[in-house]
Amino acid sequence: MIRADLADELHRRADTDQRARNLCIETGEAGDLARIDADNTAWIKSVIAEHGWPGAALVGDQGADEAWLLVQHADRDPEFQSQALKQLKSAVEAGDAPARHLAYLTDRVLVGAGKPQLYGTQYADDGNNLLPQPVQDPEGLDERRAAMGLDTAAAYDQRMRTAYTR
Repeated sequence: MIRADLADELHRRADTDQRARNLCIETGEAGDLARIDADNTAWIKSVIAEHGWPGAALVGDQGADEAWLLVQHADRDPEFQSQALKQLKSAVEAGDAPARHLAYLTDRVLVGAGKPQLYGTQYADDGNNLLPQPVQDPEGLDERRAAMGLDTAAAYDQRMRTAYTR
């Protein structure tokens, strides 16, 4: 049964997250981003502790996307991201979360640990350019991406670079 209260709070928090990130992109200043991320991380940790991974069955499809977004942006707590990744994997296997969420969070955790990513979803800004982070087995990248419901690495790279130049 969908918990509308959790879904509504996820929507509010994801909206705040995205507004803050967009402002950061526009102005080049982080503003309240660290505080927002810390608050969202503490909240989503408590939700996961109480309910498990907040998948579509609990919070609907949009809420599941928003839960993943909050965990994705919990970079200041890599231990939590790693723990959440295990729960997300189980949710994906149960059909309660999309595989693309698993691909992105897997890469985020790997890159955060200083390891090459599997799916090529993570980029870094070197001050002048947007660069993909190192990838394990680049020859098998598009096959791995397709298995997770992602488009080709070239198409994703083009989309990322187009968004970066706006």
